[in-house]
Amino acid sequence: MSTAAATGSVGLVTTRRAVLTQHGPLVLASGAELAHVEVAYETYGELSPARDNAVFVCHALTGDAHAAGWHEGARRPGWWDNLIGPGKALDTDRLFVVSANLLGGCSGTTGPSSPDPATGRAYGPDFPALDLADLVTAHRGLLDQLGIERLHAAVGGSLGGMQVLEWALQEPDRIDRAVVVAASSRLTTENIAFSAVARAAILEDPDFHGGRYAEHGVMPRHGLKVARMMAHITYVSGQSLAAKFGHARDTSGTEKRLAADFEVEHYLQHQGESFLARFDALSYLHLTRPMDYFDPFAAHPDVVPSTRFRLVSFDSDWRFPTAHSLRIRDQLAARGVTVDHTEVASPWGHDSFLLEPRGYHDLVRSFLG
Repeated sequence: MSTAAATGSVGLVTTRRAVLTQHGPLVLASGAELAHVEVAYETYGELSPARDNAVFVCHALTGDAHAAGWHEGARRPGWWDNLIGPGKALDTDRLFVVSANLLGGCSGTTGPSSPDPATGRAYGPDFPALDLADLVTAHRGLLDQLGIERLHAAVGGSLGGMQVLEWALQEPDRIDRAVVVAASSRLTTENIAFSAVARAAILEDPDFHGGRYAEHGVMPRHGLKVARMMAHITYVSGQSLAAKFGHARDTSGTEKRLAADFEVEHYLQHQGESFLARFDALSYLHLTRPMDYFDPFAAHPDVVPSTRFRLVSFDSDWRFPTAHSLRIRDQLAARGVTVDHTEVASPWGHDSFLLEPRGYHDLVRSFLG
């Protein structure tokens, strides 16, 4: 790791695992039970003697526990390294930050590719369907193991922000501050339609084998690649794609072809191919589906959290545009909850929550102060 890379960094970090089911199974919202659940997590900074400076970071759909710092030999830092570290918006000189991988994921936390204790084989398609509330239940269990009764803050973008909202409604007195960025409290029909096409690409891949592709020694590569390519389009803006690629082609000739020709096509091909090395198809299915059903204000109709909320949206985000944040704001305000919202100008679309558009990190920093 270079000196420049280390500037403002939490440095070298390792991912740890906690077993949540030492005293009994994890009971899901559906009533199904998981006999053995492990959660992969990382921590940055030091927990104060009063245990009152903890911040829980919830990641988006395809993230993992590695939010900040560097793994030994890695080429890049954690996915939210620009936000977490000494002197940054989540200042690890004074905050103790916890980041954990989602239940149902494929990066260390129990999911479809994990062994089923009853059979010794991977769960595969027998892994139980999840509710978004189950993702929060697992993280609550981790927090209990760490001996942290109350959070100074919970912070999340996209699906991570949805988890933060659900958590504040599940445990209305456990989180002091909530930062919800580029998130939704109820998907639009269009949102669900995009996810439906992505799932269909996976489910209808000949190598899916009803979810038992691992038993056949294959994976639905084509379906998962197409799902990622299409989803990635919704994460960026038309403005950012045009600025980066325009109508540039990979040849100066005039020949037209059916195969990929424009630079943006090659970019999406690369995004799809690189995704195959780090994500599992069944995890993709299990984590996208709960978002479709998510409606926390209907699920918790009478809950009034003591949490203070800071909502952030981005003017170029067409995946979860500002209207989604305004719905959260209005629903919380109607319950008497303290909530503020800011729309931030950004050219980068939904992915802005991972980047540094002007003013965004300052809003987070001041709110956590």
